Amino acid sequence: RSSYSCCYFVLPCCFFDFHGKYSRRQSKKTQYREYLDFVAQVGFVCGFHVEEDCLRIPSTKRVSFIGKSRTYPAAERALIDKQITQFINSRRTCAVASRDRRVGFNHKDHCGGLCKEAGSEPPEDETESAGIIWMPGFQPREKVEQIRNCASLPRDFVDEVVLNVANLLLNAAPQKSCSDKQGGNMNTWNQGESLSLREVAEHLNKETLKKLKSEYGGLQTLLKNNHQVFEVLNGRVHIRDWRKEKPPNKTKPEVKRHLSAEAFKTRLCWFFIHHPDGCSLSSEACPYAHGTEELR
Repeated sequence: RSSYSCCYFVLPCCFFDFHGKYSRRQSKKTQYREYLDFVAQVGFVCGFHVEEDCLRIPSTKRVSFIGKSRTYPAAERALIDKQITQFINSRRTCAVASRDRRVGFNHKDHCGGLCKEAGSEPPEDETESAGIIWMPGFQPREKVEQIRNCASLPRDFVDEVVLNVANLLLNAAPQKSCSDKQGGNMNTWNQGESLSLREVAEHLNKETLKKLKSEYGGLQTLLKNNHQVFEVLNGRVHIRDWRKEKPPNKTKPEVKRHLSAEAFKTRLCWFFIHHPDGCSLSSEACPYAHGTEELR
């Protein structure tokens, strides 16, 4: 609807309508196929010759639609825009009615008779002449989305939390005697104890917790982001023991093996720097750099 000359490409994924989740209407088709047909219908109603294509991407949702040309001349744009508005109104009525059926409301009583029936004339404020308000009440996402996955937290803050949590786990249990795979001798390497996320949070100060609560996932997300040091399983935090990690898959194609090998030693080994017993692996076996001289 932006302009007569616009074209579009869409790769349908999640099953959503204009005002909420898409409600199925046919049982003879798969949910995916029915939704694809709905998305194609939107293109047809908007006056496009809709073409369907299947992308060569590693995804189960890879059917796309392309609208490159119109089915009507530019002079009929106002008429088609009216048709589009009626279509959107009809989808809104269906969405509200189906929602009301689920909760047991009478639609007309609930909305006080203000809602329009499917196919009715659009109100004046929804027409093109009134600032193009295509869908009253619709709230789009902000142009700039705030990143809240702990990735934007200051590095110094993250390093401090990681060190505090690691020390908490290391001091929670006596040192355990573990076999050194490189030498065959019995060598003591403190793997620490596991604690629940709640127990870990109880040992952090209020300012730290306040900062983490402003992020999606909070403490758990921060710890999972630092997977070199921690492993979070079933709500419990463990220090990662790299001796137990599975060796690289030798059946991978040569090119992929080469690329994965080149990814090693691009970051310093946290255990080599901070762990009281150093790293549990030798320099040759550890995927991280034991000192700046090993960094690639």
